[in-house]
Parts: sequence; C-alpha cells; structure tokens
Amino acid sequence: MYQAIGNVKSRAFRMFWMLEELGVEYEHINEGPRSERVKALNPSGKVPVLIEDGTVLTDSCAIMTYLADKHQALTYPAGTLDRARQDALLHQINDELDAVLWVAARHSFILPEDKRVPAVKHSLKWEFERNCERIADAIEGEFLMGDKITVPDILLAHCMNWAVNAKFNIPRQELLDHRERMYNRPAVARAQALGS
Repeated sequence: MYQAIGNVKSRAFRMFWMLEELGVEYEHINEGPRSERVKALNPSGKVPVLIEDGTVLTDSCAIMTYLADKHQALTYPAGTLDRARQDALLHQINDELDAVLWVAARHSFILPEDKRVPAVKHSLKWEFERNCERIADAIEGEFLMGDKITVPDILLAHCMNWAVNAKFNIPRQELLDHRERMYNRPAVARAQALGS
C-alpha cells in the first residue's frame, strides 16, 4: 500500500487528488512541509512524499506521472505523440504558473523576513497573467487535451485554485471554467476531506 505524506493545504493535495481519481488504497500521513519526519525523507522538507515498497518519491508532478503510468489512467501511453503533448503541457504549467506562484509564496511567508522582496510580487502577477493567456489558448475542450482528463488538468486546476487564494488575477474565463469543472469532481471532495 502507498504511504502518502503531506497535508491538503500544500502541493501534496495534487497527490491525494490523483490517488482519489485512481481509486487506489493508500495510507494518509498528515505531515506539513519541513516537519522532522518529512525532512528525514526529503532533505528539502517539501511535501508531497509517496513511499512504495520502501522507495521514497518526491515532487508532485513526478508522483502524479508515476501513478498515472503505473495505473494506466489519466495519461496517454509513453512513447506516443499525445504523451509528448501531455508532458509538454505539464512542464509548461509547472514552469509558467506553479513556479511563479511558488516564488510569490516564498517572498510572502516562506523565506526569512530579511530575505523577502515583497515588491517582486507586482512583476510576478504580471508574468502570471501573461502566462495564463498562452495556457488558456491550449485548452482543447472540457479538458486540456479534449474530452480526456490527464495529469496536467489536475496541475492546472490546482494552480488556478492557488492563484485565487493568493489573490492573483486569472485573466481568462476558460481557466476559471476549467477550475470549476475540475473542482466539482468527486475525487476532489474526497481528497479535501483528508484535511478535516
């Protein structure tokens, strides 16, 4: 059985959402970032952490991709052009949305106060909006790649939710509509329930 370590108020939520979409059994270990238990498994102190057969996996995108491949769901087969397009979307969202939100969070409350540069958030918000435009143009239907949910859909919806909570403007209705469709999925409610 998987051991899934993290809390739902972090990027670990993506892992829990993925596990719930797959309907697989796992043990939830509620640990926040930088806890002693997490740092013993991941020196950066970041969550999520997934343990299977004694092997520790880190990084939400790597974990989601591994789970999708292993369970042959929410993904296109490796070695196909559709998979290459799927991976390109995943990396684009990670680089252009997640990374921008993460830098803003670091300069808001994560870095030591004397290392924060609050003024950088103005530039990050501009960059985020610009990047949203390109990603919104990539949406091909109900999901990013048409009528099939894939790993990048979870990442995109989570980033949009993060942006709303961080008071970042989302300039395109398509992204807000995608977020709403995704957050209405039953797997989301089950994953959110882990935090209660």
